[in-house]
Amino acid sequence: MTNETRLIDELNALHSTYVAALNTALDAGHLSLATELAGEYDREAILLMAEREGRQDLLAHFGLERDGGQLTVTRDTPLRRMVKGFSALRAA
Repeated sequence: MTNETRLIDELNALHSTYVAALNTALDAGHLSLATELAGEYDREAILLMAEREGRQDLLAHFGLERDGGQLTVTRDTPLRRMVKGFSALRAA
C-alpha cells in the first residue's frame, strides 16, 4: 500500500485554494485578478492531470505546451462562470 495522494484529492485541494483566492479577489472588487486566477486554475489542473496520468501528449488539445506554456484556449469552466456571474451582478 502506498501513501501517494489520490489525483482527485489533489484536484479538490487545488480547486478549494483557487475558490478562496477568487472569492477574496471578487470581494475586493478585483475582477481582472479573478479572471486571471480562473485561467491559472485551468492551467494548473490540466497540467496536474496530465503529469499524474502520464499523458503530456494531450496537452496540445488544451492549448498547452509540454513545459506548461500559456493556455491559449479559453474554455467555459465553473470558476470562469462564477466570475462572469459576479460581474453581471455588480453591473446590475
